[in-house]
Order: sequence, then C-alpha cells, then structure tokens
Amino acid sequence: MAYIGREPAYGSFEKQALTADSSTTTFNLDYTVGSSSSLLVSIAGVHQEPEVAYNLASGGTQIVFTAAPTTGDTVFIIFLGIAYDAGELLSTGTITNKTALTTGVEGADTFLVYDDSATSLKKLTLANIITGSTELATQAADGDFLLIYDTDASAVKKIQKSNIATTLTYSTGTDTGDGSTTAFTINSGRSVNDVLVIVNGVTLVPTTDYTISSTTLTFNTAPANGAEIQYRYLPI
Repeated sequence: MAYIGREPAYGSFEKQALTADSSTTTFNLDYTVGSSSSLLVSIAGVHQEPEVAYNLASGGTQIVFTAAPTTGDTVFIIFLGIAYDAGELLSTGTITNKTALTTGVEGADTFLVYDDSATSLKKLTLANIITGSTELATQAADGDFLLIYDTDASAVKKIQKSNIATTLTYSTGTDTGDGSTTAFTINSGRSVNDVLVIVNGVTLVPTTDYTISSTTLTFNTAPANGAEIQYRYLPI
C-alpha cells in the first residue's frame, strides 16, 4: 500500500496483562515509565484516559486506577515508552571525559532537572532559575541562610549567618616623633575612626588629637622628639 508523505515506522512495544478483582486499584508495572501518557491502557476493550482513569505512582513503577477494574474484565497495558536510568544509557566516561565549563554560566544555558510532578527529566535555563528572585538590598539578618560548598562533604549546604565565624585581622605600625613633624604616612583605606594612635603609652582621642586624610595622619600637636608612636589598625 502506498503512502503520501513519510512512511509509518513500526517499533516493538511491550504488553502486560492485569487480573481484575473489582477491588485492586494499584498494580506493579513490568517496566518503569516516565509519564502516564507513555501507556496505552485498555479495560474491557475501552481505552482509558491518562491522568483521569489512571495515574502513575512510585516513580513510574506502578499504575493506580481511579476505579478498580471489574472482575472478569480483560485488562492490558501497552508500553509506548520505557524510562531508563542515566547509568543504563551513558557509558563509563561519557560525562567524566567532557571538558568542564570554565567560564561564567549565561542566562540561556540549559540545565537538566527532574520534574517530580511529571516524573520526567526536563531542561531549565539559568534565566528561568533567577527570574523572579528579589535581591537582598539590606544587611542579611542573623537568621538568614547562605549557600556554601562544604569541601569535607563535597556538597552544597546551607548555613545560618549567625553560625559564620568572622575572622578579624589586626595590624600595627610605628613611627618616632621629632618635635616638629605633625604629618605621618599610614596604611591606605583608613579613617579616623578605625585607627588607634598611642604616643609614649598614651592613647590619643580621634579628631581631637589627630585627623586622617587618605594615607596621611596629622597630629594637632607634633609628638615630642624621640616619642614612640604606635598605630593599631582596627578590622574593617
């Protein structure tokens, strides 16, 4: 017989018969399927509608009928598609031998995710993961959670902000007075509020006894000749 267009392709489909007893609604399937639409189900010669007359359960390993098939009815299933574990389809090294992505992920890049509601793998773009998320514009509260990579467990985990230990770094500097010099060079990125100045063991008062502009600390009164000047930089 001639066909107009592409000739139909025929495949090998598996069949499973079920024994109806008017009470059982859940049956184990011979094959795991990824979607209820991957089954052709017949009860007493009537085709059943997916997700109306029946649904899948236990990760696609069981079929659950809305109403138990009646005793004596002929019930059978035709498997139109079978789900495979990735390990069955991917040979050793299929993923491990691939080149790692060394650049930043772009919004159009696609990830594979498992859609639990559809019990199947689907693709998801980065843009769809981020879209709709609101940026935290204020300081994170102690009860907020952050995502971190735990190198001991080799896994991404969440950690509460209050559990993050802050590492404080202190540094110091010294100078010697000569009785006339008032301006001294200090570390960059500092302000009058985060530098303690001690002259001959006496702690000076910020702004009152000294000011800071860029990398220059200026005393209101020049330290005496031979005076020991210490700078203690507070963590910022």
